[in-house]
Amino acid sequence: MKEQLDEYLKKRNFKETREPQGKTEEKIESQLFVVQKHDASNLHYDFRIEVEGVLKSWAVPKGPSMNPLSKRLAIQTEDHPFEYSEFEGVIPEGQYGAGAVLVWDNGVYENINEKNGRLVSMSESIENGHIKISLKGKKLHGKFALLQTSKKKNQWLFFKMKEQGIEYNDNILNEAPQSVLSGKTIDDIANKEPKS
Repeated sequence: MKEQLDEYLKKRNFKETREPQGKTEEKIESQLFVVQKHDASNLHYDFRIEVEGVLKSWAVPKGPSMNPLSKRLAIQTEDHPFEYSEFEGVIPEGQYGAGAVLVWDNGVYENINEKNGRLVSMSESIENGHIKISLKGKKLHGKFALLQTSKKKNQWLFFKMKEQGIEYNDNILNEAPQSVLSGKTIDDIANKEPKS
């Protein structure tokens, strides 16, 4: 698993940032997902799902939507350690991704991607560029898909799948801006910690 985190580790100076380094030898038996609001050079949301002990990650510039008509660009980024799922704070100036981070949503997910009557593993789904999952979060719930549109640019589309009995909401980001862990807003977190 250490190799999966090489890019993450190379981009960070852990003497400067409080981001977790990860316990690369530990296998986590979980199917957690997390959405982190990240006010870096541009405000965006990071969507992460636990696969084989690390967090597979996508930057979603416009953030997630509960409306199936709203397909969001998602750019796949480096894998993050599982412990990153609880990271809130300020990444210092001069560090990769400098800015405030909060946990906007979290919960568990279920792989629902089937082909020819069999469940396609998450690793194979990612490799094939076609992920289908059911989210059970505090804010996001129901079936979502990630579809790769460009392997070269790591570009995907992230969107809510159509379902009966699910309320479509394109304004969930504004209606519920607070952290599900601390109840703080991104401004609360940015103003709490001194800038370096």
